[in-house]
Amino acid sequence: MKIKSVLFVFVFFIFLTGQLFAVNSKIVRHDSKVDFSKGETENVIIGSRGTIEMARAAEILSEDFEGAWSINSIVSSGSDIYIGTSPNGGLYKYSLGKLTKIYPLPTKIEAGEPNEPNDSNAVEMEQHLINEHIFAMSTDISGRLLVGISGAQCALYRLKAGEMEMVFEPNDANKTKYIFAVTTDAKGNIYLATGPKGKVYKLDPAAKNSELIYDSSDKNILSLAIGKDSFVYAGSDQRGLVYKINPDKKTAAVLYDSAQAEITALAFGQNGWLYAAATSANLSQPQAQMPSGVPPLGRPEPQQSQSEQVSNESDGGLKLEIANTSEEKKDAEQPDDGAAAIKKIGPAKASYIYQITPDGYVTDVFGESAVLFCLAVQDGKLLVGTGNNAELFAVEPDDQQEAVVYRDKKASQITAVSVADGDVYIGTANPAKLIKLGSSFANEGTYLSALVDAGQPARWGKLQIEADIPDGCKVLAASRSGNVKDINDATFSNWSVAKELTEPAELDCPVGRFCQYKLTLQSNDSSKTPTVTAVATASVVPNLAPKVISVDAARTKQKGQTGIFKISYKAKDDNGDKLIYKIDFRKVGRKNWLELEDEIEKNNFQWDSKTVEDGKYEIRITANDKMDNSPETMLTASRISEQVVVDNTAPVIEEFSIDEAADVTLKLNVFDKLSAIGQLQYTVDSNSKWLSALPDDLVYDTTNENFTIVIKDLKAGEHIISVKIADDIGNTMYKSFQID
Repeated sequence: MKIKSVLFVFVFFIFLTGQLFAVNSKIVRHDSKVDFSKGETENVIIGSRGTIEMARAAEILSEDFEGAWSINSIVSSGSDIYIGTSPNGGLYKYSLGKLTKIYPLPTKIEAGEPNEPNDSNAVEMEQHLINEHIFAMSTDISGRLLVGISGAQCALYRLKAGEMEMVFEPNDANKTKYIFAVTTDAKGNIYLATGPKGKVYKLDPAAKNSELIYDSSDKNILSLAIGKDSFVYAGSDQRGLVYKINPDKKTAAVLYDSAQAEITALAFGQNGWLYAAATSANLSQPQAQMPSGVPPLGRPEPQQSQSEQVSNESDGGLKLEIANTSEEKKDAEQPDDGAAAIKKIGPAKASYIYQITPDGYVTDVFGESAVLFCLAVQDGKLLVGTGNNAELFAVEPDDQQEAVVYRDKKASQITAVSVADGDVYIGTANPAKLIKLGSSFANEGTYLSALVDAGQPARWGKLQIEADIPDGCKVLAASRSGNVKDINDATFSNWSVAKELTEPAELDCPVGRFCQYKLTLQSNDSSKTPTVTAVATASVVPNLAPKVISVDAARTKQKGQTGIFKISYKAKDDNGDKLIYKIDFRKVGRKNWLELEDEIEKNNFQWDSKTVEDGKYEIRITANDKMDNSPETMLTASRISEQVVVDNTAPVIEEFSIDEAADVTLKLNVFDKLSAIGQLQYTVDSNSKWLSALPDDLVYDTTNENFTIVIKDLKAGEHIISVKIADDIGNTMYKSFQID
């Protein structure tokens, strides 16, 4: 019976006496492949569904490949493992814990024997070592090893009774230099994929009677697979085509155009469907070329992994869960864009594994920004070797789930993979190593998180995990903290003592802006592994006062609204607390502030200035964080606006005179207390057409202006001159003058 519990791992700090902490804590939750992939792993794997599990046990069998940079091919035959290498074309056999070089045989110098002066064989052998590669191997119908030698000499060899014998050499006229793939069909016929002219050869089971079954227009044919329909499937270089070849009729059709540069590997799954590894870089190049490509957004509903099924079916153990909160908060470096239904896409993928059904329908089941070097099938899963991080992925094509099951920190690429009796043999490049990946889990593994940033020196609260921990398994945790973003900085605190996570546990971790946690997974049963699905950390920083960044008050210019000011303001809070605002005002020269409005949640307010006398005013905005803090810890901050002019009074005519000579002359002295005079217009006898007048100095620029209005050609009799005078903000007055 499983025990269901909620784990709280406390990380306490002693903070400064009297320091006031915010009420709300910041929760950082790691629960996806993207989250966990930022950390470092040792004998644990990160699944595509965001899980941390024990990795399969790995053993380095040999790294003594003198003069070899890359293992290109691995073939098992009985208890013997054969390894083909580059750049000197070395063939090795690993058996009973011993590595033996079987081709080319060592020269006398290499064997420690002196060369005779006329020993042409030694000279020839030394030259023979230059520019040779073993890219491909297989076994014939009798179980004998077939070895493709490429480079200066291009030929197919067979290992017979411990001796290498040449069984096929392409016609020199074809200029064939490379054998990239060797495979056999159910009848024992042997097929070769070659370059640089892109040809496919067929040999009978005795490696005789060779014939060219397809001559493509591609530079190289890089991969081969034989279907149950006895057709030969081939992957090309440069154009990235998958061919379906009829070996009897010597005809071919393009099954799929991948739009990538190369089809580096082909393999048939247990379902009889073909899987093709398409990548954008040359197989011989160590660096990946990264073209654009966007993976599909939709994915099938995920199924449980084998390890999860083991955990769920166990008779005992712990099930740890993270406590529910009102809002699951992500790391600040991983903002939530609201697209919960669609997983955020990372960098454009460079390479894909395509699934091709017998009817020719194609789906990509895996994508990665890496070169795909090799492909194998084990228990319905695809094993994909990549560079340049030397990662081996396990891909479940049915639900398109993936996990890094092995990563080599010292090598650059995984260039060969072979499955034999439940074990997986891996070959690496730069440097060349042979590794055995067992079917059982490792006994112990660690996950080291990326830094969790609280934004300020923080008191770290609870670390919680969601995990299934079968009987015989443990998860331990430790933590450390610091104030530098450099994870390797020496000022980080020492790691706390790792403690088993079965109940609340205190971890000694000092105050700091950054926290890092380390999970150690242990198992004394090689068939079981703990499964961690989420990790959440909580932190709280001292309550910091909010900041009012700006205050602006401006008269609105909407028609029909006079004397209305829009007061707008911006504020921020480094704790992320919710802010509310209070607005006060005062007339310039007075001491006391008058409350205009309080408990405002919006960042703007409409103020009707007609409720106050004309004059110059200041607006004060006070922000407080009491919504997210206690009365003892709440803090406030204020900011005062620039002075604003409240002027709701029109200009006045202080003096005027009328001269009723031949031409009527009206002189006016106009004054406004606060605003510049903005406009004067006049009309005679209520004419609807208003005429504009300029000040005597020809510029509207002061609160006091003189005007001279001359009206000519008036008929004798009574007349009315009307003036309309406005200040610069629109306050308007009207005045009429009667003349006889």
